[in-house]
Amino acid sequence: MRLLFVLLTFLTASSVFPTNARAQEPKVAMREIIVAAAADLKFALDEIVQEFQRKYPDAKVSITYGSSGNLFSQIDNGAPFDLFLSADIDFPKKLIERKKALVDSLFPYAVGQVVIWVPNESPIDVQQLGIQALLAPSVHKIAIANPEHAPYGRAAVAAMKKLGVYDQITDKLVLGENIAQAAQFVDSRAADIGLIALSLAVSPRMKAAGRYWEVPLDAYPRLEQGGVIVSATKQPELTRQFREMIIGPQGRETLQHYGFIMPR
Repeated sequence: MRLLFVLLTFLTASSVFPTNARAQEPKVAMREIIVAAAADLKFALDEIVQEFQRKYPDAKVSITYGSSGNLFSQIDNGAPFDLFLSADIDFPKKLIERKKALVDSLFPYAVGQVVIWVPNESPIDVQQLGIQALLAPSVHKIAIANPEHAPYGRAAVAAMKKLGVYDQITDKLVLGENIAQAAQFVDSRAADIGLIALSLAVSPRMKAAGRYWEVPLDAYPRLEQGGVIVSATKQPELTRQFREMIIGPQGRETLQHYGFIMPR
């Protein structure tokens, strides 16, 4: 009986004061960076982030996707981002000029491509017609990104002008806030056809839902994409580590999988 009493006392004490070593271990502090990224990176960058967080379990990467011009304005006005990934490398260069980004941190990471995309049920043979698909009788609305602040929107307008169809369809244009929203317009059938990023057209959902024609690269200014570390970053080491993941072998492989051309 005395032995049983001692045993019960010990078990009760153990439940109140756990001796498990794991319970005594201090929690690992999480490091977090916030990334401002061009909307064409949505699927590729999400995969890169997953791989990065597997490699660095104490790291968290939060991403805000949008048009490069709008993200540039937010950073220029003091938005608390650590890294900026732009669809136009000129925006990061401007941040360096304005002392809003670190001089030695500029890096090109990809070259984007424009495609014309239609849903599977569309009667338009976009691969056969090419740019002339925009002139098809069934086309009433054409989705593009807003050229005022989206590099892909500017590229789309340049391509339509270069290939001689812009004046005939200008009143049919529907402007997305960024290239992802332009893709959403045509994917949701709010537009009949769209000029979008190849990186979105080959994403699992849109690849299964439609088909596309690649606009010739010489029809629009080269979409050289680049990034930069924001001067106000509170996690410079982690931000540089993430940058290295993007431009390293794993990042390059993922970007190429989503149709990006690697910079020279």
